[in-house]
Amino acid sequence: MKTFAILAAFACTFGAVAASAPAEARVNERQTHQQKRIHQGVKSGQLTRKEAKAARTQQRHIARYEARSRADGPGLTRVERARIEAKQDRASRTIYRQKHDAQTRSR
Repeated sequence: MKTFAILAAFACTFGAVAASAPAEARVNERQTHQQKRIHQGVKSGQLTRKEAKAARTQQRHIARYEARSRADGPGLTRVERARIEAKQDRASRTIYRQKHDAQTRSR
């Protein structure tokens, strides 16, 4: 009976860690994707240098928040992930708006 309880506890712990891994990987994937969007916007002329700098600064703030959140414990909590997702959503909207406004980089 003791062995079963230990195995059940291990399975629950391992399941929770395995379930959070894709969620934490998603944070990094979004960060990478948004960096690519900024780079593409600069390359195509849709983002000015000033807009790109602001977007990169916003991404850097998100990355720093993520690093601080990971440093204080084993991975990200649900609240920390939600907060990072919200920050990334705002950054994504900012990138979209800046890429689709009337300002363009002069070539």
